[in-house]
Amino acid sequence: MAERVHARMKMCEQTGKSLAGAKVYYREDWNTIYFDLQGKQFGMMSPDPIEDAIITLKGPPDDNVFLRDTYSDVTPGYYANKVHWNSIKLNTVQLDDEAITQLIVQSYQLVYNKLPKKIRMQFEKC
Repeated sequence: MAERVHARMKMCEQTGKSLAGAKVYYREDWNTIYFDLQGKQFGMMSPDPIEDAIITLKGPPDDNVFLRDTYSDVTPGYYANKVHWNSIKLNTVQLDDEAITQLIVQSYQLVYNKLPKKIRMQFEKC
């Protein structure tokens, strides 16, 4: 179990870091792995590969409800707005790595789309 959680945590960090302008780092004041785009949060993840480790990601409200209704390993966002954020257990077998990767990218995209056009254009030039 711990190996799966550890591998999934690495995958989540690598996915976050691969997105234009994104940073993924340990945020000591929150004791969490923080997913950041221009100072805006698009995710947070448990810092240790334990059985109850989670990643919390932003999503469209209707999609969030669907995911919660469909998967018991998806719950309203821990320490987040329950309408806009979901927490996903990292030891889940209900969602595979590809599905979690898509949710990370979706969360990033929601934050990216709210950035000022000038900043978005800088990323598009890279």
